[in-house]
Parts: sequence; C-alpha cells; structure tokens
Amino acid sequence: MRSAVKTDRAPKPAGPYSQAIRAGDFIYVAGQGGVDPSTGKFVEGGVEEQTRQTLKNIEAILKAAGSSLDEVVKVSVFLKDVKDFQTMNKVYAEFFKAPPPARTTVGVSFVVPEMLVEIDVVAYSPKK
Repeated sequence: MRSAVKTDRAPKPAGPYSQAIRAGDFIYVAGQGGVDPSTGKFVEGGVEEQTRQTLKNIEAILKAAGSSLDEVVKVSVFLKDVKDFQTMNKVYAEFFKAPPPARTTVGVSFVVPEMLVEIDVVAYSPKK
C-alpha cells in the first residue's frame, strides 16, 4: 500500500510527482531544492542558503508524513558545482545527528539555472 504525502510547508511539485510517497514503513521524499514555499522562488544567497532551505523543506514533508530527519536512512545530494561540497556539507551536518544516514553526492547540470542543490531522502518510519 502506498499513499501520497502533501504539505503546504514545502514547495508544491513542479510536475506530475508527489512531494513524497509512503510505502509501508518507508517514506520516499522527491528531490527538493532551495525554494521558499511561501514565495515559490529560490532563496537568495548561495549554496549555503539553498541547502538550508532544501533541508527545511524535506523536514516539513517528513513531519507531514509523521516522521522526522532522525528516521532518514539514505540521502542523495546533487550539486550544480562540486566546489560547493564543503559548504553544503557544513549545513548538512547541522540537520543530521549521529549516526548520519548513508549518502551519495554527485555533480549535475540542472534544467533550472537558479538551482544550486537538490536533495532527496528515504526514511524508515514505521507507522505508530
């Protein structure tokens, strides 16, 4: 059984996808960027500000699913410029407690020029 997760505290999907899907005890959060859900625009600044907003968006989606960042088991990070890795990593460390989830980080070319980082996660979160 699977169900869509939706919240107004994260950006609305920009296409035919859900913010997240709960499938049994797992929550799969779609790739999120540094978009402020109240304005629908990317936050100003650089990769630090976008990473922080991205993780806040993910946190809001997980909360709407009855979960939290503490239950994240896998993270994928996509960076427009791999030179931003250390900056992203510093902000990332503020959001995840030890032991941190497994992670993959890659450099990519985004369709949206303003996007500097995109992150998706999988959380193991048994229904309570």
